[in-house]
Amino acid sequence: MAETPKELIAPPWSRVEWSIMLAARDIRRTFDEVFLDFDLNLSGVALMALLYEHGSLSQTNVGKCLGMGRASAGALIDDLEKRKLVDRKADPKDKRVWLVGLTDEGKELAAQLEQRDLDLRDLFREGVTREERSQLAGVLQKFRTNLNKVRKDHSKVDYKGE
Repeated sequence: MAETPKELIAPPWSRVEWSIMLAARDIRRTFDEVFLDFDLNLSGVALMALLYEHGSLSQTNVGKCLGMGRASAGALIDDLEKRKLVDRKADPKDKRVWLVGLTDEGKELAAQLEQRDLDLRDLFREGVTREERSQLAGVLQKFRTNLNKVRKDHSKVDYKGE
């Protein structure tokens, strides 16, 4: 008789999915704490870094890149715009589209954020090789692909045992 795989009988807190959720929560909490003196959370830091690296982007593209909806991206952009860190300008190629970009003050802050981000990443990646990070990223992308398939049409999922 075949043994039941350990993952299937393991308590929820020792399954890979739970480990991913705990790691994600720890990453968010750590980033939020480390960037607190800038009055930014992980989402704000990510938006500033995105614009610093890629230049002006549409709100739709910001949302896609950060994995958030238009409304959430809009609220984040509104907050940073009130702080004069980002601004919106009409896209010269399409007047219906507004591009979000860093202000001069935002660029200065983004440079500071980038250095702190690099320092933080060095600390939490300690002992993890580039190859291991690459493998992990690949596995997580496979999980995300599979989960997106499930969300698209969960009625077609072949649930074992049902």
